Amino acid sequence: MGSRRFSEGPGPSQRQLRVGELLRRRLSEVLARGDIHDPDLGNMSITVGEVRASPDLKVATAYVLPLGGNRAEDALAALRRNKAEIRRVVAKGLELKFAPELRFAIDETFDRLDDTRRLFSSDTVRRDIEGE
Repeated sequence: MGSRRFSEGPGPSQRQLRVGELLRRRLSEVLARGDIHDPDLGNMSITVGEVRASPDLKVATAYVLPLGGNRAEDALAALRRNKAEIRRVVAKGLELKFAPELRFAIDETFDRLDDTRRLFSSDTVRRDIEGE
């Protein structure tokens, strides 16, 4: 899992960003409709926060989190178990030359936001900000 940083360099290209967003929308749609035939996935509401495509567009990492953040590891296991079917169904609705390999990771954005809020509300930081 680790850091969600892009590789060293200028950042993602417009093409990577566009493909990532197309995949995010389509994957969200597929999961919301229950198009994947797995009872575990059918019983979960999974949010797809972001999809990042590799520079060659052959691999895409979807950052996901079940609604409420509960059972994140179960959701990740179910997605990984069904990644071939998910790839096929997602690709069917897109006009891409190649269907990228899908990888899944837990979206830690909300945890980082909570950590940032806690940091800014600490007495030391508040004192520093108010001192300016």
